[in-house]
Amino acid sequence: MRKLLLASVASMSALIAVSGAAQAQPVKPVAPGTIVVHLNGYLQYALGTMGGNGMVGAGYKNNAIGSIGDIRLYPGFDGMTVDGIGYGAQIELRTTTSNANGSGVNSNATSGNGFDGLYIRRAYGYIGTDDYGYIRFGQTDGAFGLLQRGVIEAFGDGNQWTADGAPVNMLPSGAPGQFIYADQGGLYTTSKIVYISPSVDEPLLGGKLSAIISFEPNSNGIKEGYATFSGPLGASNSAIDGGSNARRRNTFDGMVGYDIKVAGIATKTSVGYLASSPLGNMTGAQEYASMGVFQAGTQATYKALFTDFDNITVGANLKTGSVLDGYKFKTKGERNALSYIVGASYVNGPYEVGGSFFDTQSAASVGAHGHTLSEYGLAAGANYAVAKPMSLWLEYMYGNKHTATSNGHAQVLALGATLKW
Repeated sequence: MRKLLLASVASMSALIAVSGAAQAQPVKPVAPGTIVVHLNGYLQYALGTMGGNGMVGAGYKNNAIGSIGDIRLYPGFDGMTVDGIGYGAQIELRTTTSNANGSGVNSNATSGNGFDGLYIRRAYGYIGTDDYGYIRFGQTDGAFGLLQRGVIEAFGDGNQWTADGAPVNMLPSGAPGQFIYADQGGLYTTSKIVYISPSVDEPLLGGKLSAIISFEPNSNGIKEGYATFSGPLGASNSAIDGGSNARRRNTFDGMVGYDIKVAGIATKTSVGYLASSPLGNMTGAQEYASMGVFQAGTQATYKALFTDFDNITVGANLKTGSVLDGYKFKTKGERNALSYIVGASYVNGPYEVGGSFFDTQSAASVGAHGHTLSEYGLAAGANYAVAKPMSLWLEYMYGNKHTATSNGHAQVLALGATLKW
């Protein structure tokens, strides 16, 4: 029985973990001179009821009950040279969204209705060793996401307020933003190069130090932004007067992590900074300010809280700097953003419960002229791991956003299932 319960705790942790983000090198050792090809996957479905007011596109008023699902495929391989150098590639494919259409009657990829096929969310290669670290290259997570600590998401659907989640996508557009979450598409769907250092011993307290740095030349993904490319001085690249406050160039981010275990409590802490310049710049009162964001987070896990088979994790994360919600550029003279999140989860065998709360203050929009956007959101969920590949879950989310001229809130209660293989 003890082995069964311990295996259930491990199964829950493995099941809820985000499949695409965490893989920097082989999950399992690969024999020298060989490669292992894999095709992992993910299917999630949710049925829920939602409501609220003051949000954009409140289609839920036609029917307060809805359902949503997601399918992801993770083809790739891991290899090892005879000299012990690891290498490999990972791709994440997802289903696209589409316009409403009765049962997807128009099912060709160009119709704009029904089923539109798959698209690439992540696509990267890696090479390196445990002793010297790993280099990632491609459309992948950077330092800000890979070493984010204190953002507790491993409950319910495992995503909460990021756009990757199921329940949040049932809400009308205009729901609270994602600035507090570094594991969001605006950061990980861009092409970049990343160095992931090895963990090294820290002799003073006996912990482990690690670091990640990444560089993103622009905010395009692989093969994106080049459809009309005509060279660095061509018209398609120079005609960017005004640009866009979502288009970045020369984005650098770095994080340092410190892990230590004392008296049965495993603590993980990280700090870092992200800096970027706008591609194209509005002038005068609408001139963009450079992006600069500081992040600090910590989380602690204590095993065997009440029994030999349970653990509790608590965490907190803070982000602040010159940025708009959603990692976009603000105009000069507007207020900086400040956001924090606190959360906790408790696992006992195949069961898990958790919750989190975030609060964000930022400029209301580009050229907001001193107006502040106040947002907060809470999430609570419970899971039951039927087996290692399958979790049944219940999740509730409530979000609110307020400016000097508008106010809105939205909530959703969803029951779902997640399968990973």
